[in-house]
Amino acid sequence: MASVLICSTPVHGHVTPLLAVSRHLVDAGHDVRFLTGARYRDAVEATGARWRGLPLDADYDDRDVDAAFPGRVGRVGVDGARWDLRNIFLEPAATQLAAIDEVVAEAPADVVFAEALFFGAMLLLGRASGERPRVVTLGIVPLGLRSRDTAPFGFGLPPLPGTAGRMRNGILRLVAERGAFASLHRDAQRMRTATGGAPLGTHVMDYPSEADAVVQFSVPGFEYPRGDLRVPVHFVGPVSRSGPGAVAELPAWWPDLDGGRPVVHVTQGTVANASLDDLVFPTFEALADLDVLVVATTGGRAVPARAIPSNARLAEYLPYADLLPRTRVMVTNGGYGGVHYALEHGVPIVTTGNTEDKAEVSARVAWSGAGIRLRPRKGTVSPAEIRAAVERLLTDPSYRAAAQRIGDEITRSPGPAGIDAALGMTAVTRNGGR
Repeated sequence: MASVLICSTPVHGHVTPLLAVSRHLVDAGHDVRFLTGARYRDAVEATGARWRGLPLDADYDDRDVDAAFPGRVGRVGVDGARWDLRNIFLEPAATQLAAIDEVVAEAPADVVFAEALFFGAMLLLGRASGERPRVVTLGIVPLGLRSRDTAPFGFGLPPLPGTAGRMRNGILRLVAERGAFASLHRDAQRMRTATGGAPLGTHVMDYPSEADAVVQFSVPGFEYPRGDLRVPVHFVGPVSRSGPGAVAELPAWWPDLDGGRPVVHVTQGTVANASLDDLVFPTFEALADLDVLVVATTGGRAVPARAIPSNARLAEYLPYADLLPRTRVMVTNGGYGGVHYALEHGVPIVTTGNTEDKAEVSARVAWSGAGIRLRPRKGTVSPAEIRAAVERLLTDPSYRAAAQRIGDEITRSPGPAGIDAALGMTAVTRNGGR
């Protein structure tokens, strides 16, 4: 039995996949503690793990991230990614490290599993291997490891083959590391030295390459190939699968899904849904006169009292295990988890993401052939663009074939059980074995 500490920033899309990991490790007999925000205490304890709370200055209510971090409003692309990385994820890193130390002081941990944007792990990796637990980063966003074969993370650019591609990637790396993300790296270096760690041996955006292993919650068919990785990467597929949901009661309109019209599902996820005018209502408008049924979720927010087209339906939550097998196209802002749910069922995707990690997710949707990427102008995409993309996915079978190919790969992937390989490589068990 290993003593495991799981660490996550207090954001729904970050915590949720780690709950599946926690449940698997507890069921396997490991001693699991889970460090995250107070809002997730009940969910953590429901997995059988022991919750440990982040200090107040590293905790916040992710149900309204813009209210918690008003400086991010209106920022998109590289500027938005840089602001979020600096203010939401890097700023609390020293507090996160102190919280890790406090938990480990209670009882030693053999392995720390930290999602990639929990930058307290970056500070922990500044210590010599004999002075810290083993550290495994968990890929809850697209893989961002530095490589000559890929553009830097945050640009949302797919690979370009050959010498020209490597030249482009090298130039962009200089732009990113010495320009766009240079201040982020300087701040991270100051934090490493201020907390007693060795300087970063790579750029801060590549810090998971210093970990003992990386577990990526995807499959190779949805990730760019890299021939020069410096850390073991275990692709385990998405750990959150679309099993039976917790929807207490299906909406009265649920039988409409079986009425013969193609079903188009549109969602803004569980975080970026403060205004459904960003994507849900534009999609309703775009498809209002098409012979389809447009089904949307609010991500848990109350359904607004607003007139919608006759072919549109709206609910707070819907069970994906029942919805997605009936769905012909998903329209999404590009959340990593939601996209994988669609791909699991072979559903092609229209994605519009251009903030946080969503630009990278959107780029992979287009690169894999599983859907169409729409690039927002001034933060929005037009109903005409949405309509054209949906019509193309409904009529061109190549997109569904590509989505199904990735879905088959997801079906074959181990999910949470795949974490065992990384645990076996790194964990020192209580009886002294490896």
